[in-house]
Amino acid sequence: MGGPQTTPSADHASHGARQGRATRPHSECAGYSEEETPLSSPAIQSPLRYRRVVLKVSGEGFTHPGERGIAMDAVVHIARQTFHAAQHGVQLAVVMGGGNLLRGAQFTSGSSSIREATAHYMGMLATVMNGLALQDALESLGCDTRLMTAIRMDGVAEPYIRRRALRHLEKGRIIILAAGTGSPFVTTDTAAAQRALELNAELLAKATRVDGVFSDDPEKNPHAVLYSQLTYDDVLHQHLRVMDPEAITKCMQYDLPIMVFNFRKDGNIELAVRGERVGTLIRAKRD
Repeated sequence: MGGPQTTPSADHASHGARQGRATRPHSECAGYSEEETPLSSPAIQSPLRYRRVVLKVSGEGFTHPGERGIAMDAVVHIARQTFHAAQHGVQLAVVMGGGNLLRGAQFTSGSSSIREATAHYMGMLATVMNGLALQDALESLGCDTRLMTAIRMDGVAEPYIRRRALRHLEKGRIIILAAGTGSPFVTTDTAAAQRALELNAELLAKATRVDGVFSDDPEKNPHAVLYSQLTYDDVLHQHLRVMDPEAITKCMQYDLPIMVFNFRKDGNIELAVRGERVGTLIRAKRD
């Protein structure tokens, strides 16, 4: 599954069509409609560059650094940032990894008796557990949410149906998309790119544990350079490990911008969805 990338390494629509499809929602966070939002709310005062965003959060966002499992204070931290971003009126879909609970790679060694496809399905179920935790955290803050899974599990979530997901977004609900694409051998990064294209999103925002895309692993090389802008070709040709090549290629084909930033810094998710320059922006051409 698509684990956290710490260093730089089919209903599809054109970019123009994606921009045309996103409509301003009625906010269902905090229990009031857009017309009832207080004048002090940023949903009225802040102009939006992006109307619809897919946010990819790595499994590391659901626990403390260096730990495994789910830490609800870490989940609430992500939820609170997502809540503030939604208050601006942006339509938000969240795709998450499951590496905090399970990585398929741990079962793919020669000594493992678990088949690789089975390990991938196990990783998909880990993303569902993260999705349930995020859903409760968001709803505790007053947000209306829908958890949708690519593998049917009707007792805990809705099945992912593109038209239904679009309707939830148009109503101002935050949708949480779990279980990847429902197929093995596809990372959650690629799943995020796929869902962003299907849902006509205008930005794929990737939240990581570092400040953006670097020339080398900044946790090992203190001299690694942070890039403010890159092209898709830069990422592919320099083998920058920000997302897997399939995800980058999908975004490049349909000119879907990618913003990579540090989710541990308060306010970064909000800045990203508002179109503020934070972290690294990846697109067809640099400024």
